[in-house]
Amino acid sequence: MLSSTEVKKIAHLARLGIEEQNVEAYAADLNGILTLMEQMSELNTDCVKPMAHPMDQVQRLRADIVIETNQRDYFQTIASKTEDGLYLVPKVIE
Repeated sequence: MLSSTEVKKIAHLARLGIEEQNVEAYAADLNGILTLMEQMSELNTDCVKPMAHPMDQVQRLRADIVIETNQRDYFQTIASKTEDGLYLVPKVIE
């Protein structure tokens, strides 16, 4: 169980501003979450199949095929400055 002092310490580490009158409520909420996690860890999940999505849907993906031609040389001819196949830009940080 988290105490009010521990909640304040966690809030400080996370750089969260919690008003003094809300510390007890946060402690109760966090303790409820931790209790739920403890209950869930006691469940037998041996027969539960892992899934990537709770709806068990398949994501539609397109084939990874190159459909454009390489225009690097053209783009480098219209760039203001290039060197050895790289684009040169002005220095902005000293």
